[in-house]
Amino acid sequence: MTKKKNVIYKSNVLKPRNRLFLVVADDSKELHQALYYAARRAATAGGEVALFRCIEPIEGQLWGGVSEIMEAEAEQASKKLLLELSEYCEKLGAPKPRTFVRKGILHEELFNLIDKEKTIRVLVLGVSTEHGNPGPLINYVINKGSTECRVPITIVPGNLTDEQIDALV
Repeated sequence: MTKKKNVIYKSNVLKPRNRLFLVVADDSKELHQALYYAARRAATAGGEVALFRCIEPIEGQLWGGVSEIMEAEAEQASKKLLLELSEYCEKLGAPKPRTFVRKGILHEELFNLIDKEKTIRVLVLGVSTEHGNPGPLINYVINKGSTECRVPITIVPGNLTDEQIDALV
């Protein structure tokens, strides 16, 4: 009788994909909490942050040249903001974020991006603490977007401190 050798079978386990935490880069106060959470979570979980900025259509009728100038200024301001937010994420230990800029209606472009970019794993949103209203995007997500979104949504309270967020991640 022959002796059986101890054979260790190596499985073909695929390297897990990095989690991509998507944050909406808007002008709200609660952006800080959402971004801080996403960056710290990415840093501790081996993930990445993606920043999404939407340039919404200019309301009202303006002369062609005026609206083009306003759109160009909005694009420039968006690029500057995304650069600043990217640097902040890196200071928090996350890899340099991916950035997405779209023109259109915020919630439509957001969910189109999530559907198109299969690497996005989590949408991170901050909740406004003003006047008991969580904010227009949160309201949309709660009322309609939750059926349109293919990824989990993390809602970060806007009143959390950085230390409280660190304790969560």
